[in-house]
Amino acid sequence: MDESFLQRGVAEFVGTFALIFIGGGAGIWSGNDIVAVALANGLAIGIMVTNLGHISGGHFNPSITLGFLVTKRITPLLAVVYWVSQLLGAISAAFILRYLFSKISVVLGAAPAVHTNDGRAFLLEMIMTFFLVFAVWATAVDTRGAFKAIAGLAIGLTITMDVLVGGRVTGAAMNPARALGPELAGNTWSGWWIYWVGPIAGALVAALLYEYLYLAPRRQTAAS
Repeated sequence: MDESFLQRGVAEFVGTFALIFIGGGAGIWSGNDIVAVALANGLAIGIMVTNLGHISGGHFNPSITLGFLVTKRITPLLAVVYWVSQLLGAISAAFILRYLFSKISVVLGAAPAVHTNDGRAFLLEMIMTFFLVFAVWATAVDTRGAFKAIAGLAIGLTITMDVLVGGRVTGAAMNPARALGPELAGNTWSGWWIYWVGPIAGALVAALLYEYLYLAPRRQTAAS
């Protein structure tokens, strides 16, 4: 494994750690105030993408990395490096939050709310992740996008709007790592599959739709 893999892996670890530590911490510190949580998650992602996007691309989410893999934008080996780094970053942040606060506080946001069911929670996580990954492709992948001009702003704001809608229902994870860390630290596994299948489905739909609807025709036109 070359040095660039290590650099990228560390960047993904730091960015994912920041998301869970800041986003989860804001929920604990604010008494789960939805506006505070939404802003904290959005700011964490926006700032980390701005800081580290030029190194790793600023995925910080296994679902986003999967989208890059299936559209052949990264190699399988690099995808594995990203996934390991993201999961370790999330788990580390969650256990530090548990140490600083309590087990029960870390559980918050790691399971669907009692007033919903698994099907609704799955659909919500899928739709929210679709918006997130679509924003990534539109700003960071598409060369016509505004990534260089606004960096992580659009992605961070997409996270914020998603949390405002789904934060009180599913915790608005949109990210298997974001769920796994608190699940392990809090030892709670209610609806755990939702946070894998929902985000993965939403990410694949968004990545493949943008890739083949907007990017593939441009490549064909340029080649002709």
